[in-house]
Amino acid sequence: MPGIASNRVAPPLYQRQPPLRPRSEAKRARIIEAATLHFAEHGYHSARVGDIATAVGIAKGSIFQHFGSKDGLFFEVYKRAVRSFAKYLDAPSEVRLKGFFDVLRYWLVRTEHLLHDDWIPYRISLLGNYGTDLVLKREINRFLIEEDPYGTVSFVRFGLERHELRKDMDIEMIVSILDWMMERFQDALLTAELDPGLFRRQGETAEKKEARIQQFLAVMERAIGAASAHSLPQAGRDYARR
Repeated sequence: MPGIASNRVAPPLYQRQPPLRPRSEAKRARIIEAATLHFAEHGYHSARVGDIATAVGIAKGSIFQHFGSKDGLFFEVYKRAVRSFAKYLDAPSEVRLKGFFDVLRYWLVRTEHLLHDDWIPYRISLLGNYGTDLVLKREINRFLIEEDPYGTVSFVRFGLERHELRKDMDIEMIVSILDWMMERFQDALLTAELDPGLFRRQGETAEKKEARIQQFLAVMERAIGAASAHSLPQAGRDYARR
């Protein structure tokens, strides 16, 4: 997704590195592993390449040789983190059989596992989404669109094939709505876990959380569900078909 800082004539240095030699793979993996822990603990802006090099036991220049810059190192760390997450259609078969919105609910109910099982990669994904500069964020957006690590496009096609999603809306628009809303809502659910007082003085009860999930799914179904297309005014349906 080209953004404000987009410049395809002169891409960032970390996109112009020569192919790696096989013998460098192990060293590169060690650097990424150490950098993942360091970025998760210190954040993007406070992280120091020199400290990462010390943790690995190599010279600072060796990191720049492999990744070009701090941005390049974080970009590789980010890609590794988001690739570790499950895709939508990795839900159990019995859940998939129930349909598109049941799959959504399955993952929303299990959002807490990001805190308990996948906290470090989730922290890295948050840093990439909200804590980097425009140039790096542009490359992250491009990666998410081109690689689709969460399998959003396949998931939307799954919903279309089951006739559960609107066919009067462009598939890219449905994918974008799903990505935007799921990301923000899951962040809100996790914020409630990390800071209960933000939503409720005594913390959020299980019943309240379930009600919020149900309300979110109702909003999503009205926005992109097949039934919602029939509730559009005629002018809206005519515009959607253009």
